[in-house]
Amino acid sequence: MKRYIALLAAATVIVSLAACGSDKREASGRSEKTQEQTAAADAEPASDGKILIAYFTVAENSGVDAVSSASYSMVNDKPVGRLRAIADMIQAETGGELFSIRTSVVYPADGGELIDYAANEQEEDVRPELTSHIEGLDKYGTVFVGFPNWWADLPQVLYSFFDEYDFSGKTIIPFNVHNGSRFSGTIETIQELEPEATVITDGFTVNERDVPDAAGDVAGWLEEIGY
Repeated sequence: MKRYIALLAAATVIVSLAACGSDKREASGRSEKTQEQTAAADAEPASDGKILIAYFTVAENSGVDAVSSASYSMVNDKPVGRLRAIADMIQAETGGELFSIRTSVVYPADGGELIDYAANEQEEDVRPELTSHIEGLDKYGTVFVGFPNWWADLPQVLYSFFDEYDFSGKTIIPFNVHNGSRFSGTIETIQELEPEATVITDGFTVNERDVPDAAGDVAGWLEEIGY
């Protein structure tokens, strides 16, 4: 009987030792797997999701003071390019970084001359040379892009802008100022120019007459789209 009990105790010890060894191997395997997953995650390039607010306004590309340009509004008793005014409102809500799209073209300050100039640019499919350039595009996850509606299309300088930059994997959020045409087909055009980007179709558009009082509408729109 004593011999039987001794044998049973020995068998119990062996089973316990085997189970312990199995647990250690499983724990070791989990640890190695966790380390591999962590290393893989660390190896992947990460975007910090910063916000860029790029805008084009003639008031900053006409070679004259903003007050002399056809593309300015009085905001808080100061003359400012209309697209810059909306960009400032977006920045106030999101904390994004502003970027003015500048070109070598000196646009006419007179409204009538400007629309004629824009029509000629479109007819000739001009690509104006850009003189300002985004630094460190990779750090931005979201890019707001602002522009006026010219003859139901993007200003030609925006075509230069989208030619220069690849926004694949980023979110593009359009905003514009118009004189009755809203976005026309410009959002669809941006989608065609940047097919690998996510282009938000619910952009912000405002009549040029309403720019000075648009801050509340901008804030409400940003809240609706999650910004």
